[in-house]
Amino acid sequence: MVRSLCVRQVGGRVNRTVPTQRKKPPGWRIVFPRRVTSDNDRRSALPGREPRSLALRHRTQGGAVNPAKSRALTVLLTVVGCVLLSAPGFAQAAVPASTVRDGGSQPIYSFTNAIRETVWVDTGIDGDGDGHTDRVAADIIRPREPAQAGQKIPVIMDASPYYSCCGRGNESQVKTYDAQGRPVGFPLYYDNYFVPRGYAVVLVDLTGTNKSQGCVDVGGRSDIASARAVVDWLNGRAGGYTASSGGSAVRPDWTNGSVGMIGKSYDGTIADGVAATGVAGLRTIVPISAISSWYDYYRSDGASFGSNPDGLARTVESSAASSRCAAVHRRLVSGAAPNGDFTSLWTERDYVLSAGKVRASVFAVHGLGDLNVKTINLGQWWDALAAHNVPRKLWLSQTGHVDPFDYRRAQWVDTLHRWFDHTLLGMDNGIDREPMVDVERHPDAWTTDPVWPPSGTANTVLRPVNGQTPGLGQLGTATPPSGSTATFTDDPQLGEQDWAAQPDSASSARLLYDTGPLAADLRLSGTGTVTVTATPSTSAARLSAVLVDYGPTTIRDYLGNGEGINTLSTKSCWGADRPGDSSCYYDTQTATTDVDLEVFSRGWADLGHYASLASGRTLTPGRAYTMTFRLSTVDHVVPQGHHLALVLAGTDGGEITAPSHPPTITLGLGGTSASLPVVGGAAAVRPEPGVHSAPAVRPDHLPRTTAPVGRLG
Repeated sequence: MVRSLCVRQVGGRVNRTVPTQRKKPPGWRIVFPRRVTSDNDRRSALPGREPRSLALRHRTQGGAVNPAKSRALTVLLTVVGCVLLSAPGFAQAAVPASTVRDGGSQPIYSFTNAIRETVWVDTGIDGDGDGHTDRVAADIIRPREPAQAGQKIPVIMDASPYYSCCGRGNESQVKTYDAQGRPVGFPLYYDNYFVPRGYAVVLVDLTGTNKSQGCVDVGGRSDIASARAVVDWLNGRAGGYTASSGGSAVRPDWTNGSVGMIGKSYDGTIADGVAATGVAGLRTIVPISAISSWYDYYRSDGASFGSNPDGLARTVESSAASSRCAAVHRRLVSGAAPNGDFTSLWTERDYVLSAGKVRASVFAVHGLGDLNVKTINLGQWWDALAAHNVPRKLWLSQTGHVDPFDYRRAQWVDTLHRWFDHTLLGMDNGIDREPMVDVERHPDAWTTDPVWPPSGTANTVLRPVNGQTPGLGQLGTATPPSGSTATFTDDPQLGEQDWAAQPDSASSARLLYDTGPLAADLRLSGTGTVTVTATPSTSAARLSAVLVDYGPTTIRDYLGNGEGINTLSTKSCWGADRPGDSSCYYDTQTATTDVDLEVFSRGWADLGHYASLASGRTLTPGRAYTMTFRLSTVDHVVPQGHHLALVLAGTDGGEITAPSHPPTITLGLGGTSASLPVVGGAAAVRPEPGVHSAPAVRPDHLPRTTAPVGRLG
């Protein structure tokens, strides 16, 4: 269960216990120390961070806040080492002493009297072709007292297309306004919690959504420019106005220009994209379940997931935009080639290519079971940031597409508070000396690593060797006999759970190779690849590969409706309230399921893109083609006694589109392998000695998929 720290307003303040933290000399930038502990039975384990190479749910209301949940967090921190690093993301202005106590910013400012206003910022782009540059609406809430005292404050910003169409958070909150159009309800808890602590919160409507002008271009130039323009305005480099057209100029003389962007899904994606422009003033980003390359949201190594960006644009755009953005819709359709080619449209929306421009620190969060924004988006972004020495931190959960506020609430709010205090207010609170990464190893049981992937991780090649039963065999470091082959026939009606369900039985639709029971735990951490040498019987072919952990275990039910959580009827409160803007949210608990197998990594490809993603080719039946494609990024331990299996098949019916004539595919096993990120390398792959036996799977212990599919929420 997520243990909620009940934060209640008392005497105009929010009562909260903040851990005492140490001071460091001004100017020192200390990053990524280590702590090696498990918080299996703790309420509070503080996170760490680092690396890698790409649903709407309405809840019924009920119950009151449980005061017993309002307990102080106990923090246990073991510092093993640290690295000194100077980075723009950590260089900040001094903090007014009156806002700081016990190492953290305090809720000393009135939320009731906070200033609420809307500023329309000029993007410099005429996306809808009306002859005028587009303005985007930035709804702002900020404490009144700092401006009156001549103190400048930093900004926490969430730029989103969802503030009117779909809502934010587990309760799908939308913006609300009074009769004069002034902002009243700000979705999520950021304003309730951070405004009393001396931050401004700015919620930006992306172009073409809610009150903003222009068109939605789904992660493209206009989307990114609309959010970047607000960062520029906050730093005096763009124009802001009191109205969407005309109006008086507005100067942000209340801010010091330090901005932190945060958001889940599309919102976090925009944070990635803005950071990749290198805009000055953006100090940190907190992308949650975010896309790093839109190609990898809609496609996978030439295979299509069956949807296109124009559909998303039509979902989120305002009625005004839908009537004037037909040209943008056409470009989204024509640019997203249905054959899976990596076109210029995708290049424009690939932020990984510009990771070298990132000047902000990055605190990334992702669910390892996220089948919406798949973990390859995290992995490739993380690797690119690491290659450019970007200061970074990471949380990896067992959930699907879920915000950490809904699976590790108390610790998340505490960690986010300290992260913003450090990166935006310049406080030395120790968060930069904690471990780089927190990983949920079992439901509600978290471990940490000083770096990620962990030291000693090496790409390890495992190869399939045929067994006595056709289509089944062993997976290991041994080389298969020369000339050995295996054949399957693509069945688009089947998917990963069908392929994995009976590992002891042959199937014409897939090949399955497993290690046998392992003699020791085997940890995979990072992004793997699969290479096949495939001979198709037709002119087009799809390929799928999945890694399966066979053995009894209890996991978060990330395939269930809540994607790893259940929403309760009780609420807990996280900040100050005023009419129309509550700080109270439904509590959640962990949703688990007992299974005998877990598919923990997946990859898909179109064989016609064997030579290049830029241009798919028609295949020659009977000719062999060699192709390497990516698996999703993982951090998974296959326990001692469990089996690790590689399943190879054609179309994954639950994920990718099928060719018009599904082929029979013959694999040359000498040219087929999986390169996996194994902690400890090849020496760590240790099957138990003895006769190889297939894993056992009970029919009533199979994963069941009921999670929402294909919504970027």
